[in-house]
Amino acid sequence: QVQLVESGGGLVQAGGSLRLSCAGSGSIFSIRVMGWYRQAPGKQRELVADITSGGSTNYADSVKGRFTISRDNAKNTVYLQMNSLKPEDTAVYYCNLVTGRSRSYWGQGTQVTVSS
Repeated sequence: QVQLVESGGGLVQAGGSLRLSCAGSGSIFSIRVMGWYRQAPGKQRELVADITSGGSTNYADSVKGRFTISRDNAKNTVYLQMNSLKPEDTAVYYCNLVTGRSRSYWGQGTQVTVSS
């Protein structure tokens, strides 16, 4: 079994910054990709950013230039540095891990609220 524990969400004013962390534990033998998704009220869950084991990154257009994803492979941890936050970034942010065998796991979610 794999567990993902997220931290770092909270309330911030527009223009501010937050850093999310997600640590994976359990029976993790190989990780193909780790990423962050978000879901705002009344909207579908969407990809924010992801990063492969080789370090290749992918970002949603709405966050390019403002958010940076990184990972520590030794710690099975992924980070999301969020700068220049906007009210439209308000959502529950979920960590995702996909193993080398293509099994997908989700964290419990962390709330990010950006006030105007």
